[in-house]
Amino acid sequence: MTSQHIVIAGGGQAAAQAILTLRQKKFDGRITLVGEEDLPPYQRPPLSKKYLAGELDRERLFLRPLAFYEKNGVELRLGVRAEEVEPDRRRVRLDDGRSLDYDGLLLATGSRVRRLNVPGSDLPGIHYVRNVADVDRISDVVEPGKRLVVVGAGYIGLEVAAVAATKGLKVTVLEAVDRVMARVVCPEISQFYFDYHTRAGVDIRCGTIIDGFAGNGHVEAVSAADGEQFPCDLTVVGIGIEPVVEPASGAGLTCENGIRVDEYARTDDEAIVAAGDCTNHPSLRYGHRIRLESVQNAIDQAKVAAASLLGDDQPYDTVPWFWSDQYDVKLQIAGLSQGHDQVVLRGEPSTSSFAAFYLRDGNLLAVDAVNSPKEFMLGKRLILQRAAPSPEQLADTQTDLTDLLKR
Repeated sequence: MTSQHIVIAGGGQAAAQAILTLRQKKFDGRITLVGEEDLPPYQRPPLSKKYLAGELDRERLFLRPLAFYEKNGVELRLGVRAEEVEPDRRRVRLDDGRSLDYDGLLLATGSRVRRLNVPGSDLPGIHYVRNVADVDRISDVVEPGKRLVVVGAGYIGLEVAAVAATKGLKVTVLEAVDRVMARVVCPEISQFYFDYHTRAGVDIRCGTIIDGFAGNGHVEAVSAADGEQFPCDLTVVGIGIEPVVEPASGAGLTCENGIRVDEYARTDDEAIVAAGDCTNHPSLRYGHRIRLESVQNAIDQAKVAAASLLGDDQPYDTVPWFWSDQYDVKLQIAGLSQGHDQVVLRGEPSTSSFAAFYLRDGNLLAVDAVNSPKEFMLGKRLILQRAAPSPEQLADTQTDLTDLLKR
């Protein structure tokens, strides 16, 4: 389908990439972007890293300067939200009462933070990290000597903890399960990060269930289910995100842990595609449906979605990748390790440069590389080639992984 007016609902990475792809593919019709924030599309990963640390100015977060949108004839409707989609009329209703007619619609509605629903969870001083305004509020109160309690030891929680510890705060991290980053990495990497944070002065308490916050007009302590209280001056909660699907579900589109799309990013409606954190798509590589929360997914799926709007169907089939920066340690992940039956370590964790390879039935599923860009890069290529290297080859640091690539 060649569209005359394409509306993009959402103002994140997927939205920015879709605009670029549409213009690169010579689409010369109207493009309107509807973004809930007052800012043009910007990078979110640096929010809990360099932006929180004060090492990155706000303007450097922007994916494209404002001049890019003007030059490419893109209308920005910022500070408004796509409230309702009417597929039969091909119309999007905005929360300011206005509406937009479309020929093609991209839902790039992204995700929102999961919130704790426990007594005291509405107290001032409890923060979440999802947008620039969130981090600005945290930055305003981050001072050496203050007590920070982080709830959740995933990427966001540990990245915030690392920045705060570096800035001289007294940091405690509370995690419900028995190890940090348990959802995404093997026990060996969990232990490496636990030890690294501990050496930096962070107190990590795993197996701690939160049942409330205490304070008189402002959070003063986090309460655990076992009765222990953790005094604090501020709290950051990082317990994951959930897809924003209301515009899609309200339009009658299938939503199952995200907006259900096919390998071409198409929804149930021929004029509507979706991309980014909000989607649930079939993984041709892993053989099941997945929802990914990553920059790579937003970029690559947006390219596919934009092409589909123009009738240029291209299946989405890439190796997912992710990263996390904590202190001077970079974790790079390629592939999805769920369902693995073997983990092979390459290198020694004590050197702060090693990798974990995940296998299932002898086939390489994923690699987690700690300060090991070569293992990440070559591991990603091996996964792309559906390679089945032996555990002995992966573990032997004298074996050049390049030699394992199919010629």
